[in-house]
Amino acid sequence: MKIQAYLSFNGNCHDALNFYSDLFDAKIVNKQTYEDAKIDIPASFKTKLQHAELKGNNIHFMAYDASPDTPLNVGNQMHMSIDAASESEGKELFHKLSNNGKVHHDYQEREWGYYGRCTDKYGTNWMINYNK
Repeated sequence: MKIQAYLSFNGNCHDALNFYSDLFDAKIVNKQTYEDAKIDIPASFKTKLQHAELKGNNIHFMAYDASPDTPLNVGNQMHMSIDAASESEGKELFHKLSNNGKVHHDYQEREWGYYGRCTDKYGTNWMINYNK
């Protein structure tokens, strides 16, 4: 069994994936736009991503721009979780992900190691953890 995240965006999926691609040194693959989709979609949405994946070393998730008839609500039902390789890597990732976003729990030492939780500028929730 394999479980992975599938993120939904409000028309800015490509921008978000570019940000995550740079941050995690990963590649955007299997990009498909709504251009050839056999669904009724506004012309302005044809270049939006109907499906894409971000793949790299220890990262793989899928994402898309939800069609205009699919309302999205930013909520807390999903978090992306990162197990950092070091305290400094976790701190750097937390800083970059929380920049222009919202910090829920500062990245700091806890009983088990270091942990922080934030929502990035695209509305995606993140938990960054480093176990000592």
